[in-house]
Amino acid sequence: MGAGHDTVAAEVARRAREGGGDALVTDVLALLPFGLGRALRFLYRGSVRHAPWAYGAVYRLFLRPGPGRRPGGTPLARLAGGRLLRLAAAWEADAVVPVFHLGAQLTGHLRARGLLPVPSVVLVVDFAVHRQWLHPGNDHYLCLTPDAAREVRRAIGAPATVCGPVVPPGFLAVDAGAAGAGAGAPTASAGPALALVAAPDAPDASDASDAPGFGGSDGDGGTAPGAGRSAGQSADPGGGPGSGGPGDTWRLFLGRHGPGRVPVVLSAGAWGVGSRLDATVGLLAAHGYLAVVLCGANDRLRGELSGTPGVLALGWVGDMPGLLRAARALIDNAAGQTAVQALAAGLPVIGHRPIPGHGADGVRRMADLGVSDLAGNGAALLASLRRLTAPGPEREARTAAGRALFRDDPVPLMTAYARARRAGTGG
Repeated sequence: MGAGHDTVAAEVARRAREGGGDALVTDVLALLPFGLGRALRFLYRGSVRHAPWAYGAVYRLFLRPGPGRRPGGTPLARLAGGRLLRLAAAWEADAVVPVFHLGAQLTGHLRARGLLPVPSVVLVVDFAVHRQWLHPGNDHYLCLTPDAAREVRRAIGAPATVCGPVVPPGFLAVDAGAAGAGAGAPTASAGPALALVAAPDAPDASDASDAPGFGGSDGDGGTAPGAGRSAGQSADPGGGPGSGGPGDTWRLFLGRHGPGRVPVVLSAGAWGVGSRLDATVGLLAAHGYLAVVLCGANDRLRGELSGTPGVLALGWVGDMPGLLRAARALIDNAAGQTAVQALAAGLPVIGHRPIPGHGADGVRRMADLGVSDLAGNGAALLASLRRLTAPGPEREARTAAGRALFRDDPVPLMTAYARARRAGTGG
């Protein structure tokens, strides 16, 4: 329930509009009555920050794939059904695209009962497809990998296609070549409308100036590149006039904060959570690395880490493409959107101390796919960093494997369903 779902929904909407269509992004949690959405967000944030074991137990009970009957999310999701139907009708939507698993349960339920008259195309944003993504009522599934698509087809028999991750074009490596070269470019469409069901959790744009990392301070008296922009907005990802290339501003900035150190980004997600982050950054600093910690909305974490030698604690970062291109590796704990953004930017990813539940499953799945390392302890982390931060064939092979995930733009398939509906042959 982090900001990654919101980021993906916004990018799909951008591509649809740029291709001549239109899109509306709505928060499925906001569609729930009686303040249930706010309560769910509060409980999730509290559990992953303060009681990760509790979230792990919830994941095992409700979400983890496996045989046997277990509680599902449909009874909760159906409470939002009336509001979604009214929204889709008022907006004259041609398709609904859930990018959050509760949204997939909702649209599957409505389609199975003939209540939603337009197709539902689910965009699965997780490497490990947990059971709450799955509902046989949905028309089509778009997945990150062939393994994920096979899991969907095997589990519920629904059509599933591989499209790869969705990131804004600013993240795609300049020298990516043919692999993924077209994945960031919007494809022309006939102009159908797409209603997207998402679960945004990043601070609202109106609150961005008060979020960590905005207002210019990096926590150590300097000004971080991209400060003052909305979360996720790129600050000239192609490099500005006179710039030697994307990420050069960040390279200079990181060089001032960690002279002679190798910059490594640690992602703690939108909520700034992780297992023993202090131990990880201490290990990195002691071995000559500059630990650049993305603390998200966690002011307390940022304050605790700021001022520590060899550590640069940041809040929300505006120019993420530039930062990722300036670093030498990403240490990841959730296999979420920051991880796929790193893969797009040509940055090696190392999974370490993942958060319980979907984070642990996703980190393992990425390693199984050969697009990241999984470091089970400090020694393994340092070994992976030595191999993957140094120039050479091993680093090049790993970054090439990551870029190869970016296969197709999902928007044309979504618009194809919408066109079919308009022509009276779909839905």
